[in-house]
Amino acid sequence: QVQMVESGGGLVQPGGSLRLSCAASGSILSINVMAWYRQAPGKERELVASIRNGGSTNYADSVKGRFTISRDDGKNTVYLQMNSLKSEDTAVYYCNAILQRPNSGSINFSYWAQGTQVTVSS
Repeated sequence: QVQMVESGGGLVQPGGSLRLSCAASGSILSINVMAWYRQAPGKERELVASIRNGGSTNYADSVKGRFTISRDDGKNTVYLQMNSLKSEDTAVYYCNAILQRPNSGSINFSYWAQGTQVTVSS
């Protein structure tokens, strides 16, 4: 099995910063993509940022220039550095990993973490 554990959410004032972390562990052969999604009340879940195993990144337009995604392959961990936070960044943030497991051929599995609340408010 695979476990995904997030940390780093909380309450921050507008203009502040937070860093989210998400570690994957268990039966993992390789991780192709790690990503952060968020879901605000009454809205659909949306992609915030993603990073492939080669290091290429993708960001939602709303966070470009403010958020930075990175990964530590040795620790199977992805990070989201969030700067210049705005009230509209308030949401539950979810980490996702697309990975391959031993003895499963080329099948890609998708795993989600439990979600962490980020609240931007004065």
